[in-house]
Amino acid sequence: MREENIILRAENITKKFAGVTALNQVSLDVHRAKVNVIVGENGAGKSTLMKILSGVYPEYEGTLLLNGEEVNFSSPKDAMGRGIAIIHQELNLIPYLSITANIFLGREIVDSFGMLDFKKMNQITKALLARLECNVPPNTLVAKLKVGQQQQVEIAKALLEEAKVVIMDEPTSAITDAEVEVLFRIIATLKEQQVSILYISHKLDELFRIADRFIGLRDGKMVGTIENIDQAKKEDLIRLMVGRDIKNLYVKEDLPLGEEVLRVEGISLPKHTIKSEYLVKDVSFNLRRGEVLGIFGLMGAGRTELLETIFGLHSKTMVGNIYIDGQEIKITSAMDAVANGMGLVPEDRKADGLVLQMPVFKNVSMASIDQIVKNGLLNSGLETDLAKKYISNLNIKTSSPGQKSENLSGGNQQKVVLAKWLATTPKILFLDEPTRGIDVNAKNEIYHLINNLAKEGLGVLVVSSELPEIMAICDRIIVMGASRITGVFSQKEATEDKIMNAAIL
Repeated sequence: MREENIILRAENITKKFAGVTALNQVSLDVHRAKVNVIVGENGAGKSTLMKILSGVYPEYEGTLLLNGEEVNFSSPKDAMGRGIAIIHQELNLIPYLSITANIFLGREIVDSFGMLDFKKMNQITKALLARLECNVPPNTLVAKLKVGQQQQVEIAKALLEEAKVVIMDEPTSAITDAEVEVLFRIIATLKEQQVSILYISHKLDELFRIADRFIGLRDGKMVGTIENIDQAKKEDLIRLMVGRDIKNLYVKEDLPLGEEVLRVEGISLPKHTIKSEYLVKDVSFNLRRGEVLGIFGLMGAGRTELLETIFGLHSKTMVGNIYIDGQEIKITSAMDAVANGMGLVPEDRKADGLVLQMPVFKNVSMASIDQIVKNGLLNSGLETDLAKKYISNLNIKTSSPGQKSENLSGGNQQKVVLAKWLATTPKILFLDEPTRGIDVNAKNEIYHLINNLAKEGLGVLVVSSELPEIMAICDRIIVMGASRITGVFSQKEATEDKIMNAAIL
């Protein structure tokens, strides 16, 4: 590769957190006007490297070269000013400001009188959104946008500064298939405009659609590249990520099912704003001990709202009946749900599953305080022992039980959330997108864990937007569309066509 075709170069980048080496002597090149895909397991150092390249982490060892010139960014704004923008997995927008206000935040246009020039900013915003196939008025509040549209606003912010390198960290983890197609068209357009893309994703199938090259990170080190995409296979990519072929990929174990542990009848949840419309409408099903029951549906189908309703998070507005072990139970809060043997691993582990600033052991014990109380006081020894038990059982990779949860990889953060609920010894476990944003090896570990929980007699209810996943791990699949059940299939009956046809009714 000729030097003029390399827009950004990292040389011997090392980054440490509290004695833990996240990156160790990493060197890589970003090719101009190409989609440079970074692959690696959770904890490989991908997001840490991206934050260094975009100025989020200004302190590190090593050298960055932009167009052959050494640079050291003091902040994301500094990096943006030099043409490098990052779009984080958790979007960085202010929900109650307009699209225009978010795009121009900190770089507002003023007129000759020193007043904000809203007309000009709205005109520029409208033009940027048009380039991104986002037909939404510029004065729309960000809170009213879908996740895919919010992502387009983030890209528009980068285009405003005429970014030459755009970093996308898990950009498709929370958007619909239709929005993914729009994103891929935007990426193709950016390439035509000589913009370089650094792209992180764990969805291997999509990577082959857009990648020009693969860059592999493993355990904080650069391990190689794949430059000839046409001849690369999925197995080659996995080997680059994990350094080996993954053995024993998950195959659902056929387990005997026990008695009914959960039954819901006529569950409905009206919209707060329009009482005649529903987020969940007249849903009934049952769950047996040892069963893994899947719920599939497109975005907006009501899957997450259904789990939240059963778990008592919408008790004031929901209607319907809930039975546990054949007995009708009134669940008026999450505390009631936990007391009756339920656990809920939420879709957004960072916002709803963890307190990121707290150490691992505090997060593990959070829902089971009664187990770590001795003589009326919290016992730190019992709390640490509880955490160690689940760190071992779930193979959580952490330097110690006292490590801050925010410094763990996504897959290990998810295991901490699982540990928190398993510590309550539930008999019913709700898992909402349990493998979102984690790598293929960590997914495999989660699948085996789900199987083991079912083998122990738990009833497991899994919401997933990944069809191959839901078909692989579930005994039975409920399909939701427009807030209601539109199909139910056994694992043997289920095909992708049948499930999708039910989902889009």
